Amino acid sequence: MEPERLEFFRDLLHRRLMELLEEAGRTVSGMTNPIDMFPDPTDRATLETDRNFTLRIRDRERKLISKIKEALDRIDEGSYGICEACGEPISEKRLLARPVTTLCIKCKARQEEQERLRGQ
Repeated sequence: MEPERLEFFRDLLHRRLMELLEEAGRTVSGMTNPIDMFPDPTDRATLETDRNFTLRIRDRERKLISKIKEALDRIDEGSYGICEACGEPISEKRLLARPVTTLCIKCKARQEEQERLRGQ
């Protein structure tokens, strides 16, 4: 991949990483505030449900943060944009859609088909 395209993806990944970290910081500060006391049990249950949902989203984002850091490492190592299964270049179109991907579209489709056959 050309150096200017690698820098484009490095910047794209870095910006997304910063967005996720800022959002995580807002969540932490929002959840460390004293819990609103709702006399109505239904209101308290709604608050707890909303918080649980937010925490599930943040957990998924935590996993994405890890994948972004790994992608940035691959850029530094010179292996970004190379399929880890077949060694062929991953299309730029795919990288734009999913910058953290490690598989080309053919290998990903094969992996998903195998998972489907195994019932995962």
